[in-house]
Amino acid sequence: MLRAYKSEGDSLVVAEDLREKGVWINLVNPTDAEIARVAEQTNLMPDMLRAALDEEERSRIEVEEDQILILINVPIECQTDNRLIYDTVPMGIVVSDRTIVTVCLQESAILNEFESGRLRSFFTFKKTRFLLQVLFKTATQYLRYLRDIDRRSTQVESELHKSMRNEELIRLLNLEKSLVYFTTSLRANQIVLDKLFRSVVVKADPDAQAASRILTMYDEDQDLLEDVIVENKQAIEMGEIYSNILSGMMDAFASVISNNLNIVMKFLTSVTIILAVPTMVASFFGMNVALPLSGSPLAFLFIVMVSAVLSVSGAIILRRMKML
Repeated sequence: MLRAYKSEGDSLVVAEDLREKGVWINLVNPTDAEIARVAEQTNLMPDMLRAALDEEERSRIEVEEDQILILINVPIECQTDNRLIYDTVPMGIVVSDRTIVTVCLQESAILNEFESGRLRSFFTFKKTRFLLQVLFKTATQYLRYLRDIDRRSTQVESELHKSMRNEELIRLLNLEKSLVYFTTSLRANQIVLDKLFRSVVVKADPDAQAASRILTMYDEDQDLLEDVIVENKQAIEMGEIYSNILSGMMDAFASVISNNLNIVMKFLTSVTIILAVPTMVASFFGMNVALPLSGSPLAFLFIVMVSAVLSVSGAIILRRMKML
């Protein structure tokens, strides 16, 4: 899917001509024809446009002539077997002197905020500011999903106290897997941010020099970049903390579920012992031989009372032994 926009004043409008300067082109799971059209009309390299279409692509920065590719991983929500899980997908941002192109395999809530036109200080022709705003929204989206994961793990924790099923542990495992994806992607994104920061500060780095030729940063942009780095580091720390907590929680509650099962089995065993007493008495008096009280009209009542007394006595003994 190909969508193009441009800023006119404070409004975001649809752009018809991709050759126009200051246009933002958003590609979502594009076809080969769409990539070829964008590459032809914007003079961008097709390989840069296709880089984000590989799900295993790592975060990095590439500079070729007058074009720069910033590849990051963004968080997404997805449904699997009626379960909400979190994952990451690559997003490519290709910047040239005339246009900026975003490429992603799936619809992203981050870019949808920009497409809505509700964000302040967003202009498609301010490419460096737009790039940093996308990076900042990506970091804040990670933080939002991390809080959701923490809230969901707390909910599962309350259910695990009285559970003997594996379903809750599987839900925790999915959350832990999401945290691993997040922390890995955040660390990779941090490398990209550090390289962008070097393009502003350390001009001796060849890659930094090449990036600085395309990405012109003003003081406000540098402040925004520092905010992005701070938010991303905070997300990394939160992800690591939540991952450690969740890992310990899974080990603890695996033991809790096993202990709950042992308690139930102990209770059922005690009930079986108590019910075995009247069964044993009835078996004795059901023998086809001469027995006491065989001719008494009160024999049945006596047997029932004896069985009840023995059962209650057994229950009291088991209770004192904390078996019931």
